[in-house]
Amino acid sequence: MSRLKDKVCIITGAASGMGEAEAFAFATQGAKLVIADLNIESAQQVADKIRQMGNEVLVVQVDITEKTQLENLVQTTLQHFGRIDVLLNNAGIFDKYINSLDTSEQLWDLVFNINVKSIFNLSNLVLPHMIEQKSGAIINIGSIAGLVAKMGGASYTASKHAVLGYTKHLAAEYGKFGIKINAICPGTIRTPMTAEMLKTRPTDKIPLDRFGEVNEVADLAIFLASDEAQFMSGACITIDGGFTSI
Repeated sequence: MSRLKDKVCIITGAASGMGEAEAFAFATQGAKLVIADLNIESAQQVADKIRQMGNEVLVVQVDITEKTQLENLVQTTLQHFGRIDVLLNNAGIFDKYINSLDTSEQLWDLVFNINVKSIFNLSNLVLPHMIEQKSGAIINIGSIAGLVAKMGGASYTASKHAVLGYTKHLAAEYGKFGIKINAICPGTIRTPMTAEMLKTRPTDKIPLDRFGEVNEVADLAIFLASDEAQFMSGACITIDGGFTSI
């Protein structure tokens, strides 16, 4: 059974890492995809592979810190597909564990613009259309750094706490329109960008004694986007091998 058959799904940061895995996973479930990323070459490569799976795919180059480009993303999606069923706010930036005294205002602003403000702007652009169709799902990729300290630097930790608070606010405000809004809080996930670093990082503080894989995050995103999760909203779900349980 295709759990996302014909659902129109925008995924930001879908050209690599977790976003790429989410795009392929959504494709296996029959979704119509909008691959939104600044790296247009990698985005096109992802889209070409998904087209070979038989899915309809739209690629939009976007700098998520530019509101006009986000407006173009939404309008282009609506012109092409006529609706938006799922928004997966995946794109983000990490601050490399930089503490507060060493965090410049420029870094703080950059992290918040990418990790928080882009979600605010894009959600506000998509919500009116979901309200009109009386259905929709918004999934924000948070982090366990939004729940505990020491899983990122000052700006990253603060930004992910903000993402979770904003997710809960959206869920409380817009559930009456049939829109479900949830957040996923990954722990340490193996991606092409982290693979080398994780070779020397111990796993003994993780109860499952391993790092997560991108497909595991993607599977959770599929569930939250699907009709199986109709009564789930305002949830901030950890996927961290049990790390935050101890």
